[in-house]
This record gives sequence, C-alpha cells and structure tokens, in this order.
Amino acid sequence: MRFFKYQGTGNDFIVFDDRNQFFKLGQKQIAQLCHRRFGIGADGLMLLQNANDYDFRMVYYNADGSLGTMCGNGGRCLVRFAADLGIVAGKTNFIAVDGPHTALISQEVISLQMQNVSEISQINQDHFTNTGSPHYVRFCEDVQSYDVRNAGAEIRYSDAFAEQGGTNVNFVQDLGQNGLFVRTYERGVEDETYSCGTGVTAAALCAAEKLGQQSPIQIQTLGGQLSVSFEGNAQDGFTNIFLTGPAVKVFEGEITSKVL
Repeated sequence: MRFFKYQGTGNDFIVFDDRNQFFKLGQKQIAQLCHRRFGIGADGLMLLQNANDYDFRMVYYNADGSLGTMCGNGGRCLVRFAADLGIVAGKTNFIAVDGPHTALISQEVISLQMQNVSEISQINQDHFTNTGSPHYVRFCEDVQSYDVRNAGAEIRYSDAFAEQGGTNVNFVQDLGQNGLFVRTYERGVEDETYSCGTGVTAAALCAAEKLGQQSPIQIQTLGGQLSVSFEGNAQDGFTNIFLTGPAVKVFEGEITSKVL
C-alpha cells in the first residue's frame, strides 16, 4: 500500500489515493499507522475518493482510528494532494463529512472555504461553536505556558459534552494587531496538536465576537501561521469563511503487512 505524508502548520496526516477503493483497514490498524513509535506517525489519516458531481471526496480518520468530523488543515492538505496528483488546479470543489467545500490553490498556500457558522454560545466566560467540528474556546493570558494537555482533557471529558462524544478545546491569547496565538487539545488525538484548522477558525470567529477583531485575523500556532477571513457577525451568522495557510508534502512510501 502506497502512502503519502502531508503537513499543514505541523498538523500532519497520512494520505491515501483511494479512488479505486482498495483501502480496507479497520480502526485498530489505522491507529497503528498513526502511532508515532510503531507506525508512520500522524494526527490523522485521510482518503481521497471519487465523488459524483465533485472533484473528490475527503474521508478523515482521527489518530485513534475513529471516523472523524471535519478537519480544516487536513482538508487543505488533501487539496494539495489532489493538486499534486493532477486531479485539480487553481480551484477545486470537494465533498467532506460536513458538506461541500471550495478551495483555492496557489504554490504557497491553500485557502479552504469552511462551512457557515450560525451560532456562538457563551459558557460562563468561555465560548463554544461548531466549525465542522465542535470547539470550546477559552481566552487566556500567556497561552505559551498554559497547561493545555490537562486543562484541555478536563473540558473534553466533562459531563457537559459527554452526549456529543466530547469536544475539541482551544486556548487563545489576544495579540492585538498581530491577531491571536492559539493552542488546541484535539479529541481523537487526545493530546495537543501543533495546529488545528477548525480550531483556529473557531478562535477567530469568537475573537470577532468577544474582542471585535476584524477579518482577516492572523493566527499563530505552535506549527506556524494561518489566517482566517470571513464576512458577517455572531448575531447574523458568519459566511464566506476561508482558512488559509501552507500545506506541504513531507514524504511518501510503502506499507507492508508486517507493520500491521
């Protein structure tokens, strides 16, 4: 089985060209491939499949092997993969678990249009919204030294989100004119990742609501720089949301049955 490895601001993914639908691995095997000691190592695994009326279909699995919700950085990386395969160029329309997406392709960056967001909820001093995946957003000082792993796990596994299978958790620092610094605890990875596309999108929209920041908002993550542009507001809903940043092929190789 030939695989490809891509990363977007340090959010890394194993990718397969599954247009022939040969991929038959189960949850345990996917988790094995994503393991950073006994497998290839990744935050998630993606399949590029054929789809009627679209350039391709995106199927995303979390690092624990479970079928995932939308992944923004993963979507951007899969668009780059499709461009590298020669399937698309310049612009693409594809379908994912949360619906259709448009993306703009340049040599430097991929701009992925996210789903419209109609609601931002307030939970005490924090916020919650869904940008294709559920995200809890907490604004804090000195996010660089924040205990993201333990604080994130506490919220992710709290009773408030048990019925929906938990939530992703973002810790956000206001950098003023320089935008935001965002760190994210991701469910399905069960740890902090270097970056999270749906997470920084949620953080940007919450910053527009809470801090009055204007589009586009620059986002600093542990893995690099992203930006989020949008129209609208929390009262009327956010539309035309684009997540923009690099998406890079790292390497490719072959998996043998001995690995699994």
